[in-house]
Amino acid sequence: QQHPIVTAVHRSPSAAPDRSWFKSAREARQAIRAGRWRTHTSGLAPAHVQGNVVILPAALASDFLRFCQRNPKPCPLLAVSEPGDPMLPTLGADIDIRSDVPLYRVWRDGELVDEPTDIGALWRDDLVSFVLGCSFSFERALIDAGIELRHVRQGKNVAMYRTNIATTPAGSFHGPLVVSMRPMKAADAIRAVQVTARVPAVHGAPVHLGDPALIGIADIEHPDFGDPVAIEPGELPVFWACGVTPQAVVMAARPAFCITHAPGYMLITDRLNSDLPFA
Repeated sequence: QQHPIVTAVHRSPSAAPDRSWFKSAREARQAIRAGRWRTHTSGLAPAHVQGNVVILPAALASDFLRFCQRNPKPCPLLAVSEPGDPMLPTLGADIDIRSDVPLYRVWRDGELVDEPTDIGALWRDDLVSFVLGCSFSFERALIDAGIELRHVRQGKNVAMYRTNIATTPAGSFHGPLVVSMRPMKAADAIRAVQVTARVPAVHGAPVHLGDPALIGIADIEHPDFGDPVAIEPGELPVFWACGVTPQAVVMAARPAFCITHAPGYMLITDRLNSDLPFA
């Protein structure tokens, strides 16, 4: 039986393909590389670590590395490439950063100018790839702990928001913290704090629970990135630092050239969530 071919890049949740097709990371990457998977990766190859992607010219790489070191909650570093090398052997033997993300974003002077599905034509010898931990990696642990994740059940991308919390600048890089939100009952939220605090490599414990206005989110029903997810009576929103933060930083810092993943469209690595270092 053939794997599904997903041709729409921004596909509605009701039309979302069956994520159970791809159990291994390599199989998922091959499908992405061949153009058979072009939607978000939440719930895909759930045992494997997923990563946010930032690709910058080497002249800016040192400043961005320091930015990640100063902001480990939203930017936990998993890997950094050599300049001009599109491969990431520490994350997977065959990972090619030019083709293995379902949807990229191309930024020029802080403006989004394109969303290609392959960046081979844009590759340069001076580009350095950064891969940052992603909250999709701790979602399996939350589900295993009996906590419902509504966006996963509904086949949606997670909801993400800019906040009024400033990151710590480094060089030209500065901007607001971005958070991902999952609605939960209070008892589940307490358990979620306990579970995620153990995995700082993928954002760790939440940065905020409850009133979104306290962190500068004016309209919880309209996320800045991802899909809206309903908050039911008796639930509170739980917010984690998010690896989309560098995209808000790119908008603020306005580097001449940058490539990122599209929010929710992650790099799937060969590393296992179970092998992540625990706090």
